[in-house]
Amino acid sequence: MSERRDKHNYYLDIAMTVLERGTCLRRKYGSIIVKNDEIISTGYTGAPRGRKNCIDLGFCRREQLNIPRGERYELCRSVHSEANAIISAPRRDMIGSTLYLAGRDCKTGELVENATSCAFCKRMIINAGIEKVIVRITMDTYKVIDVRRDWIENDDSLGDELGY
Repeated sequence: MSERRDKHNYYLDIAMTVLERGTCLRRKYGSIIVKNDEIISTGYTGAPRGRKNCIDLGFCRREQLNIPRGERYELCRSVHSEANAIISAPRRDMIGSTLYLAGRDCKTGELVENATSCAFCKRMIINAGIEKVIVRITMDTYKVIDVRRDWIENDDSLGDELGY
């Protein structure tokens, strides 16, 4: 008899499926927002609606310019998965919710090491009223971020992490 998958890994598995819709050539991320065991919304990394995606253009501007992870997001065509999930959900449903985040490196196919939300997404997560962010580390492990403690009370965190 096999063991039942725990809830956090269940939702992270769904976020892994969502990331497959991503159109970024560097890294694909998937996010889902869950409240009271209901999925409120999903989001993946991709260009704004109606604009060409990097996979359609065949290049990534940040990759062409050798821009390191976590820098110069204004040159990126994509909207991050967390932002897309937040955009798709009413704030009243996000208050007290949990955002699940999973990322995959497009070159290696491996999970993104030390994945975290960028400073812009952290700000959106805070304003959306999301309570926790759970980030996939391996296919069976994850880290839990308490938004109030880690990103609000420790507000220096908004500028010191690389993010994507």
